[in-house]
Amino acid sequence: MSDSSSGNDLSRKVAATFGRREAPPDPQWEHEFAAWLKLTRTREELVALFSQHRSGESFFDSFMRKVLMRALCKSVGEDLQVAPSVVLKHPETMEIGHSVFIGAQTMIQGRFDGTCRIGNHVWIGPQAYFDARDLVLEDYVGWGPGAKVLGSSHTGVPSDAAIITTPLVIKPVFIGFGADIGMNASLLPGIHVGANAIVGAGSVVTHDVPEYAVVAGCPARILYFRETANTSQVDLQHDPAR
Repeated sequence: MSDSSSGNDLSRKVAATFGRREAPPDPQWEHEFAAWLKLTRTREELVALFSQHRSGESFFDSFMRKVLMRALCKSVGEDLQVAPSVVLKHPETMEIGHSVFIGAQTMIQGRFDGTCRIGNHVWIGPQAYFDARDLVLEDYVGWGPGAKVLGSSHTGVPSDAAIITTPLVIKPVFIGFGADIGMNASLLPGIHVGANAIVGAGSVVTHDVPEYAVVAGCPARILYFRETANTSQVDLQHDPAR
């Protein structure tokens, strides 16, 4: 519990770690191992291998998750970190940049003909969910624990049909450079979040978010713009690990 009400603010500021991390190149033999697995194993065998190492906490399990994602995905950059219990659907459509962290129990739900691009230095918190049928996360995006994005919805037409039997409409979702999505936030299909914007924890985003805007609420509304805000305003950042 904060003691700021009594004038004794116990908060402290420390240097960012992940966001300023240099991307060390992975060893060449690791790339060659992934290429060999891709060449000599079927996709089903690679998925089964990934499942064997999905939940392990050991260094070897972590290493194998990274190698197998490089074999399974469309492309993977250097310095990927994959926590336990990550679930991938249609990884062959996924392009992942350098120095990406994917938190535990994250699910990335692609589509066989979809697009999923995750840029460099993207941090994804645990228990995140991505409807990644048409999704772009640009560089340096922070995605809070439990935050979710929907990229599709059923038309519900005709009205006398069960909704899940009606056509699915896929709308692209775009998260701009340096944007930060708060813990347990939800983004609806077709949303565009501008560069360096902040979405507050628990928000439900139903409309596009302009660059540098800080939004919060259900539905999310603009509170202020970061480039004009006083630095003493309440900070909506939510995870010190970033």
